[in-house]
Amino acid sequence: MRYLLSLLLICWQTAATAQWYETQGHAYVTQGNKENARSLAIENALKKALLVAGASVSSVQQVVNGLLTQDEVNIRATGNVNAFEIVNETYQGNMLSVTVRADIIPQSRQCFSADYRKSLLLTKSHLSHREQANIGSIYKIDSALIKRLANKIQQQGSYLAPKLSVKSSNEFSRYNNSLDIEKIKHISMSLGDMTDSQYVMFSEIDDVSFALEPNNGWQFWQEDEFERHFKLNVHIYNANNGELVFQKQYQNSAPWTFTKRARVDVNSNTFWQSQYGAVLDQTINQVITDIDDNMMCQPTRAKIVDVQGNQIRFNLGERHGVKLGDKFSLLHVKNFTSDKGKSYAGFNVSPFNVKVVQVSNASAVAQTEDGKILDSIQLDDLVVRH
Repeated sequence: MRYLLSLLLICWQTAATAQWYETQGHAYVTQGNKENARSLAIENALKKALLVAGASVSSVQQVVNGLLTQDEVNIRATGNVNAFEIVNETYQGNMLSVTVRADIIPQSRQCFSADYRKSLLLTKSHLSHREQANIGSIYKIDSALIKRLANKIQQQGSYLAPKLSVKSSNEFSRYNNSLDIEKIKHISMSLGDMTDSQYVMFSEIDDVSFALEPNNGWQFWQEDEFERHFKLNVHIYNANNGELVFQKQYQNSAPWTFTKRARVDVNSNTFWQSQYGAVLDQTINQVITDIDDNMMCQPTRAKIVDVQGNQIRFNLGERHGVKLGDKFSLLHVKNFTSDKGKSYAGFNVSPFNVKVVQVSNASAVAQTEDGKILDSIQLDDLVVRH
């Protein structure tokens, strides 16, 4: 099978030396579809190679009802893949492992905002139909999924600095169902303010139900094995103004290999190494790819938490990529409310520019280079890359 790599490059190419990266990708064979599993495993391996080379990847497979309809891998990256070859391909039960060697030329970043990692708060997911979690007693999937997502973003994400809040639920789903945009804005800004986060992610697990027909009904000596569905909705809001910046739905399914009476620990390796857990893991990986690619060019706006003379402190630091000598412009927040009660974000650009003179893990101190007093700057005003 021949694979076409379509590279969508936003920035111009720079002279660089190509390097070979050898990585291994994995995928489960579901419903006997080895070609689809092979395609997913190759995608997985190429993503790893590009990410190791410093790329941002958005890979899309066109699949209809489990059948590969277009033999093409689309990669959006800051690296150029000259060529790749499949080194090895092995099966272990339903698991397919493919080793790929790729020739990659690294390139410069795609946008200015990519210089800093955005602080993203991940909130507890909402399990829309709790009765669907009865089989397996997987009620804690709402927090387990987000914990795993946060850990993977920490390890794999290129443009995000995650924070986790799964001890309590929030009202997002209720407001979202009633289309109460203003209350969603309020809760996003409130959570961002409480946790010093630039962006807030809400999610809804809308489906963990079972298919009506068993996969192995003809094997009368075995217990029936059913496909279990999984549907996840992801929403990300700007915590400075409450505006929606990312929204996407993910849908998949896989065989539920546990018995009907088994109580399954969704935080255990047993669950995540099962076929259903592996498909959830693949979904998580796709979520990371999508939000990393989307958030890469979102503006990095830090909040000013202290003003003293010609100095300010703001809530970006080393963990976000801020360095000594970085320069920032200042924005004075000027939100307003329309006659119909809708709130809108507004900013006045300050004439002041500041330069970073101190950096800690989560914050930085910057000052005006000419020593002028920042008399018009207030707490909760913003800094942006100059």
